[in-house]
Amino acid sequence: MSGTCREVVTLQLGHYSNFIGTHWWNLQDAALVYDADSPVGELQSDMLFREGLTLGGHVTYTPRLIAMDLKGSLQTLRKEGSLYNTENENAAFTWEGQIMTHKESPPTKNTFLQELDSLATGGLLAEPDFTYSSAVDRCSVSSMGAGVAVETVNGSLERLRKSYRLEGSVRVWSDFLRIHLHPRTVSVINQYNHDGESERLEAFGQGEALLQGPVLEDLEDRLHFFVEECDYLQGFQVLCDLADGFSGLGSKVTELLRDSYGGRGILTWGVAPVSHPETSSMKDLYHMMNCALGTLQMANNSSFFCPLTLRGGLMRRPPPPTTFPLLNYDPVLWYHSSSVLALALDCMTASYRLKQNSTPMWQLSDALTVSGRKVVSAYGSVPFPMMHGSCLPDALDAFADVLPWKPMSGCPEIGDGRCFGQSVTLRGLAGQNSVSPLLPGTKPPSSLHLELSGEDVLASYVRLHYPTTALELQLLSGSSKLTPPFPQIFSPALNPRGFLQNHTDAHHSSSQPVIGLPVLTSLQSSPATGLQLSELQKACAALDLCRVAPSFLTHGPEPGDVTESMEQLCNLAHCYRQDCCRSSSSSEEEDDDD
Repeated sequence: MSGTCREVVTLQLGHYSNFIGTHWWNLQDAALVYDADSPVGELQSDMLFREGLTLGGHVTYTPRLIAMDLKGSLQTLRKEGSLYNTENENAAFTWEGQIMTHKESPPTKNTFLQELDSLATGGLLAEPDFTYSSAVDRCSVSSMGAGVAVETVNGSLERLRKSYRLEGSVRVWSDFLRIHLHPRTVSVINQYNHDGESERLEAFGQGEALLQGPVLEDLEDRLHFFVEECDYLQGFQVLCDLADGFSGLGSKVTELLRDSYGGRGILTWGVAPVSHPETSSMKDLYHMMNCALGTLQMANNSSFFCPLTLRGGLMRRPPPPTTFPLLNYDPVLWYHSSSVLALALDCMTASYRLKQNSTPMWQLSDALTVSGRKVVSAYGSVPFPMMHGSCLPDALDAFADVLPWKPMSGCPEIGDGRCFGQSVTLRGLAGQNSVSPLLPGTKPPSSLHLELSGEDVLASYVRLHYPTTALELQLLSGSSKLTPPFPQIFSPALNPRGFLQNHTDAHHSSSQPVIGLPVLTSLQSSPATGLQLSELQKACAALDLCRVAPSFLTHGPEPGDVTESMEQLCNLAHCYRQDCCRSSSSSEEEDDDD
């Protein structure tokens, strides 16, 4: 199916969510096509972006996004953005007495933001980044005039790529934001501070209590603005911090979405960094309780809920962070870990953003959440290791009996081939052979070399490991386009397109940045998810919060509510037991026999 723009509204709740979201939107911005002569991509940008007009009459193209964060989290970013002049600095005052002005020094900008300002001053950004002609097809986003301006800016940024080493200068997510935001996007919660020792949003109950009064009215106003202009609202993407008080806020926000927009997809990603600054044993306990309560409540209110983290798990003392053979990233650095998760998220969500043969949100969630198993786990191969000039069957054969992806939900696979449902996406093979180029009469190295399409190759490989699992599968040729200031965290063994290179090629291209990357992801509902939920539930249920952490209950929930939630989480974990899996398989076989 094609031609219909099924719009998606994105919500980012919390500071780490906005870190991931900033990388995500920078990736979407880089993928936009402005030049009518350039080939259009496989993804439909109008699902995520909206067309608008500035007060000066300039056409804009900005994310359909609501981003919530705490007081002091924006630094150099104006809450209203820079596209729309919403303040009249020359307003006339009736006061005739003496006026004393106290001016605070603005926060220092890093090299990337300084370069953007320099380009704007030089006239290269005189028009908004996202200007395009409304006369063209809305889903092609192309305009020769705007394309020239954008290409000039992108070309300048490309030439300056080596100067962007932001690891030591990124304090907040706006420090590497390269796109314009609509004035209705950023919502600041002034009741709590981003930094400092006092007024911190640390507990689930604090977040739950927030969504009332002015905060609720502000959110509803923003939702109505973005939703009412949609022709066909597909649903909502929700990124929510899972380990702090935003977990409680996200629970109430998803409940609001469920009650107000019934029938729309609500795909919720509970995100957590590998570590938090200034942590302690008590804060670690808070984090675990927030994860447990948030997982349960957001799963209840969403089409599906997926933890997204590079931590080894959601417990207080998890195993070491996830590592990837071809990435040299610092797991503790939010700027790095959020970029890896954004790449995976860009791949995992591609199925409902396709221009052709799109899988709607509801179809994706229905395939993964059979019998109420609404918590799913994410896995990824970032990047997918494939030799330049080779074929997909060879790349998959290289893994032998080991799956190519790593846990991205803190949930290792059991490896017994049992799974209730799975969605696998591979993107970024442009220029590579998706099938074997064997000559007639040549003996194939494996059964994968006999398949006639890339989709069949990938499906056959997955079924070797999960022979009875229902499978949703997508294969995209285009990769995520990496542009400044995406961190260069890649192995020197990769060429600029993200493929493995031989030693001769490495000598010539080792100094060139990676501008694209093949990525393989898997979303799974499996017994492994149930084991993770059970482990989390047992650890939390064993705590006597009234004795060890009474402050956690100060703002709610009540001890009885926590006990009830732990029972519900136990029941949810029970749904993933392997005997349930066998029962489901038997029922399906009986249905087939009928």
